[in-house]
Amino acid sequence: MDNNSYQVFCGIDVGKTSHYAVALNRDGERLTGIDVHQDEVSMRRLFKDLSHHGKLLVIVDQPRNIGALPVAVARDCGIDVAYLPGLRMRRIADLYPGNGKTDAKDAHIIADAARTLPDTLLPVGESNDLVEGLRMLSGFDADLAVDENRLINRLRSVLLSVHPALERAIGAQMHRPIGPGLLAEFGGPVGFSTASRTDIESCAKGLAPRLWSKIVDSIVGTLGEQTVSVPGAAQADVVVKHLARQLLEVRVARSDLAARFEQALIEHPAGPILTSLPGVGVRTGVTMLVEITDIGRFRDAGALAVYAGVAPRTHRSGTSIRGEHRQHSGNSRLKRAMYLSAFASLKNPISRAYYDRKRAEGKNHRSALICLARRRSNVLYAMLKSKECYRAVSRPELGGTAGDRAAA
Repeated sequence: MDNNSYQVFCGIDVGKTSHYAVALNRDGERLTGIDVHQDEVSMRRLFKDLSHHGKLLVIVDQPRNIGALPVAVARDCGIDVAYLPGLRMRRIADLYPGNGKTDAKDAHIIADAARTLPDTLLPVGESNDLVEGLRMLSGFDADLAVDENRLINRLRSVLLSVHPALERAIGAQMHRPIGPGLLAEFGGPVGFSTASRTDIESCAKGLAPRLWSKIVDSIVGTLGEQTVSVPGAAQADVVVKHLARQLLEVRVARSDLAARFEQALIEHPAGPILTSLPGVGVRTGVTMLVEITDIGRFRDAGALAVYAGVAPRTHRSGTSIRGEHRQHSGNSRLKRAMYLSAFASLKNPISRAYYDRKRAEGKNHRSALICLARRRSNVLYAMLKSKECYRAVSRPELGGTAGDRAAA
């Protein structure tokens, strides 16, 4: 990031109720160091006062959540905003004397890094209401996914404690509507035992039109395998019903979010481009959209791969340490989306051929998959940069085999 056009650098160490701001001029002289309350009026006053000293650059250590308001106010005032990632700030902090950590010191480091090390800064792109809304919904969807897994595991645990055979019969159906649907209606072994087969069949038919008969036979058959009643079985029915209903509610919420994601991907210009790449579904497409935000942030495909954590890191030290190793840094959410989409793309002949070639070179499954994710990040960059959807084309230089490229 070029800082030659700025005369004032305001570093803000953001906080929940207040922020600490330190402003430096181009010579490193402190213009102000002050606590700023987390409200629009206080921040407008600060930015207005600093603007009298020349063109201002505001730098934050967190552009979202508690740092969202300072960024929004600065933009509304026509002031440029940049972001200094926390890990970079901590490494830069080691260059300054003293081991103490205070808000004032952190704010000074942020401002001084912007003044002297502009390459450490990341631009904060213009907020897009659709993308920021998707970011919030995507985070909520991730929370619901955790809740869904927790409820499934808890249901199976309760059933296993009172009737292992019933858990085996219905546990395999927990990811289908019929599993939690029957449990919400009848509870555990006591509820199923007191219900008639006709009642169970009537409920099952609507939940699994093709498999209901086989599942009901399995459930009814397991009920006769255990004649002893485990203490607490009646109370377990109450717990099972509540947990199953919660699970159904979570799935309804996730289904509603999926519909919103699908519509948002249609509305956003990059949405159809992302979903045209083999292996990219609605949820992975949304994750890629909100984490990449603007492809203009990245100078080339390599920068995107590093940001996504799919670029291998070279370790070399004389003759003793050599080789390339998997990167543990990068945006974890984008990295997971790239990894999952690469795995899903193995059904695509081009992706599968590349994966098989890497396996033939001696790489294990995970390493070959990350190589595929790295290759796909290049394709994704080209697609977003050229605003063109994906298509496979023949590559004569490879003997006529198909290859990836972005094409309209």
